[in-house]
Amino acid sequence: MTQQLMKWPFQRKGIVGGFGLTMLLMALICFASLKNTDEIKQGANRVQQTYQTLNTLTNFYGAMTAAESARRGYIFLGSNQDLQRYKIAISNMEDELKLLQQQIHSNFIQEQRLLRLNLLVNQRLSLLEQSIELYQRNKTAVSIQNNITDRSVQIREKLLVLIAEIKAEEQNYLQSSLEQSKQSIQLRIFLEVLGILLIIIVILGLFILLEQQSKKREKIRYLESSLAQEKKIGDLKIQLFSMISHEFRTPLTVILLSSQLLIETLEDLIEENQLKHLLRIQSSAKIMNHILTDILTLTRAEAGKLDFNPQVINVENFCLNLVEDLQLFGTKIQMIEFLKEGSHFRANLDEKLLYSILSNLLLNAIKYSDNQEKIYLILKCAATSTVFQVIDKGIGIPPAEQQKIYEPFYRCQNVENIAGTGLGLAVVKKCVELHKGEISVDSKLDVGTTFTVRLPHTH
Repeated sequence: MTQQLMKWPFQRKGIVGGFGLTMLLMALICFASLKNTDEIKQGANRVQQTYQTLNTLTNFYGAMTAAESARRGYIFLGSNQDLQRYKIAISNMEDELKLLQQQIHSNFIQEQRLLRLNLLVNQRLSLLEQSIELYQRNKTAVSIQNNITDRSVQIREKLLVLIAEIKAEEQNYLQSSLEQSKQSIQLRIFLEVLGILLIIIVILGLFILLEQQSKKREKIRYLESSLAQEKKIGDLKIQLFSMISHEFRTPLTVILLSSQLLIETLEDLIEENQLKHLLRIQSSAKIMNHILTDILTLTRAEAGKLDFNPQVINVENFCLNLVEDLQLFGTKIQMIEFLKEGSHFRANLDEKLLYSILSNLLLNAIKYSDNQEKIYLILKCAATSTVFQVIDKGIGIPPAEQQKIYEPFYRCQNVENIAGTGLGLAVVKKCVELHKGEISVDSKLDVGTTFTVRLPHTH
């Protein structure tokens, strides 16, 4: 017993050190992510601006072609409609040229090209105006008109060469911006994946240390027979879990929002395998967030502070949305089949607690089942209660351990190397109790497991 007491300070130092290391890692990830996100945003803005510039050049050339076509139509046919179309095309040319001056990326060569472009455009517009004025004064001056047309064509050829040069420069700038964005994304993926892996390792280490600490606390409680010591240890456990859950929530939110922003911004600009890395980051962060939610729910339940706020909900729609939500965790949704029985699908239940109940049961079913086997979520609605059943054909639960599965951190002997925290069923049990409901299990090894949850309707 003396040796056990002497180990406590070292365990506390391990917990504090692990927690401090985790906070440091989270801070570093947040700092690197924010900085890298700014670089990616700037790159995305550069790419978007370059695309707009190229589009403006195309519109400008189209307006120039339309103006020439309308001018020729007016000269040959004398149609006022062609004259009106000519004026509209000229106005569009001027608008696109002004827009191009604002959009083109700033360097000396492009600015010189833009000055030459303005000069050539003014010369060509002057020739077009001369042609129209000449036609209005003397419709038979064909030779002069032909001379004006030849000079206009020469200027147009120069314009085409100049536009091609501007486009080539903008495309080179676009390629450079895309390469910079690609490098930034790769760096972001590496940093976040590395950071998440390190955080997961530290968290698992903390869980293992807390589990060992909990067992030693239990031995001390029985040896000392001290209610005061038991209460103190329980308070420490609640405080630690609450602190971990709350402190991790903010940086996890940053990771989720940043990865979502990257996916939305770069979905059409990067390769599919790179997009999968972003989705993997988002999926891992959501799984961590789910674990932290379970920890916080269990902690609040043990402290008697878990809220119970029932309201009338459509249980069928809720179940359908839940199955869809599981896609965010990287699960194979084709494994889950939703079935319903009855006709009354509205019940007065706490939506958040119901989500914790069904999501944990379904995630456990997926985790401990073969990918080829279906998992069933069955909804049975009656006048006085709502029954949910989650059925799988997984590894099953040993009969001797079925009474222990609702204890926090408890994991059965047959789980082998399947990852898990042992918190899910403890959370389910607490949420069912707040509903004043019942949960039961029917399981056979290597055959499958059926969890049945009955929740009475509150009024």
